[in-house]
Amino acid sequence: MDLPQEAHLEAHRHVTRRHFLRDCTTGLGALWLATQGQSLAGAPSVARDFARPLAPMTPHFPGKAKRVIFLHMAGAPSHLELFDYKPELAKFDGQTCPAAFLEGKRFAFIQGIPKLLGPRFPFAQHGQTGAWVTDRLPHFSRVVDEVCFIKSLHTDQFNHAPAQLAMHTGYSTLGYPSMGSWVTYGLGSSNENLPGFIVLLSGGKTPDSGKSCWGSGFLPSVYQGVQCRSKGEPVLYLANPDGVTRDLRRQSLDALDDLNRRAHTEAGDPETLSRIAQYETAFKMQVSAAEAFDISREPADVRAAYGVRPGEEAFANNCLLARRLAERGVRYIQLFHWGWDSHGANEREALEVGFKSQCNDVDQPMTALITDLKQRGMLDDTLIVWGGEFGRTPMRENRGGNVMQWVGRDHNPGAFTVWMAGGGVKPGSFGESDDLGYEAVVDKVSVHDLKATMLHLLGFDHHRLTYPSQGLDQRVTNVTKPSEIVKGILA
Repeated sequence: MDLPQEAHLEAHRHVTRRHFLRDCTTGLGALWLATQGQSLAGAPSVARDFARPLAPMTPHFPGKAKRVIFLHMAGAPSHLELFDYKPELAKFDGQTCPAAFLEGKRFAFIQGIPKLLGPRFPFAQHGQTGAWVTDRLPHFSRVVDEVCFIKSLHTDQFNHAPAQLAMHTGYSTLGYPSMGSWVTYGLGSSNENLPGFIVLLSGGKTPDSGKSCWGSGFLPSVYQGVQCRSKGEPVLYLANPDGVTRDLRRQSLDALDDLNRRAHTEAGDPETLSRIAQYETAFKMQVSAAEAFDISREPADVRAAYGVRPGEEAFANNCLLARRLAERGVRYIQLFHWGWDSHGANEREALEVGFKSQCNDVDQPMTALITDLKQRGMLDDTLIVWGGEFGRTPMRENRGGNVMQWVGRDHNPGAFTVWMAGGGVKPGSFGESDDLGYEAVVDKVSVHDLKATMLHLLGFDHHRLTYPSQGLDQRVTNVTKPSEIVKGILA
């Protein structure tokens, strides 16, 4: 092969798809550049500057809430042992489940004819609202007058991963943005030195649906949740390696910034600008994150109130971090605490053992979070949401059709309880499940209604916060599902 021919072939090897589309004389290049990351449905509903993707934005109307702290109890805690008091169920404890309860139902593990299972723990009423709370949450029972209990949640998913996706993205399949991504896309952040959407994990395991619970889907990747750690470095590799000074890191980023801007000029992909912004945020986080995540700076009485566990990955630490991040302008803070899947298959999943341990883990910290935010004047504009992905059955699980050594309940999408506090929510109780806690029957609330209400409290019309993808103006409340604002819980 002669040199001219080799040079010609080598030049073609460096021609990318973007070069082809750009130079194509039929106009395909212009069409592609106009629709990259979008569909032909229309323009995004939020006109963002991709060079400053987290710059603060104004919502559709003044919202009561400025930020969200979502406490997800991964695995789905039993509403029948926590907040949804069912004395009728106690009367039928141990009796054979009626056939009508089983017809047309799908269960994860129940087989044959199970027995009904009454509440495992005593309930009592608390506060001026008279909220029913189990004795497993003695700390939380003291702050119920700040809380709205929605006892009529329901979903159409009965397995963990799709139910968690439905709760956070509005869809039970992969590829859609999470609620936190939509909120930061719509509102930006008041502190561009930290991510607008931060995720903290505890319980020893990630949710069943994995990082898709805080993914950005088809939104620019700068809006995905940033998973941070409550011990050690907040983000792995955040610190400079040995021999690299901050000035040298700044020079490296400037050179990378120049290369990325040339790539954007050539290809026009807005994701390149998002990448530039993410590098800059990471550089700023080297200082800001270290300070924000250092809970040792908190007074001893505050740490004691939360019950923090120094050096551990604990829900208590994450609740205190959530307050510190909220103070510093982080828009959406999502905590996952895994371990609530109380099937009774083993001691850890038993209502009388593992479930009690989970309650001990969350009772004091979530109470302290509410109290701390109120004392600092932040509860009124901070929306706290607590709940799992579905409820539990009023029947005792009989895996394989057999009575199990430990006591547990199977998955139940028909009814579960979520509580909310602050951010324009009215304390009290809303909605009801039936006498056995099996199905939501009064003022039913879907997971899509919940997200529509959260957006309303933040100042958004959920129909108008959209992004074009796959030929549709997509939204977090799911374009194929009806959803309404739950006006009965608004203050």
